[in-house]
Amino acid sequence: AAMPESMREALLFGHQKGAFTGATQSGEGFFRAADGGTLLLDEIGEMPLALQAKLLRALQESEVVPIGSTRPVKVDVRVIACANRDLPTEVAEGRFRADLFYRLNVFPLALRPLRDRAEDIAPLAFALALRHTPMSRAVPWISDGALAMLRLHAWPGNVRELENVMRRALLLAEGSEAI
Repeated sequence: AAMPESMREALLFGHQKGAFTGATQSGEGFFRAADGGTLLLDEIGEMPLALQAKLLRALQESEVVPIGSTRPVKVDVRVIACANRDLPTEVAEGRFRADLFYRLNVFPLALRPLRDRAEDIAPLAFALALRHTPMSRAVPWISDGALAMLRLHAWPGNVRELENVMRRALLLAEGSEAI
């Protein structure tokens, strides 16, 4: 979803030099870069229908055709697709291709919102503190009071919101032993 719409196909599948204005060199695209590994497609529900058809073909045929090329390139990529929308509803309302949904829905995982997982807040908060504390500083402890406040919040932004709250807390606690 964060990719410019006009560049999504080139970023995913690659392009040849001169394929479009500004293509001064070839680009391999995310699929070819992930060949032999895993590609995470976040916010897949935001993908336009035309690009969904091209993604479906890439998944079915295990190959991509870079923009400006006529030759397909074989790829061996495991795809993990994430969505914040209910994809079966999106399929029913015609905003997401049913055939792509079934192709992606091999091993579905559904996570409850963070507000329904209060037991996860403390471990996530400590992990985020570890991630965002500069290596040159000691990681501050998260006090019981701070953890209690974190558990009371509704977390409409889920873990992304918690991450921002922890980053803010680390900035405000700079030099302190505890948050």
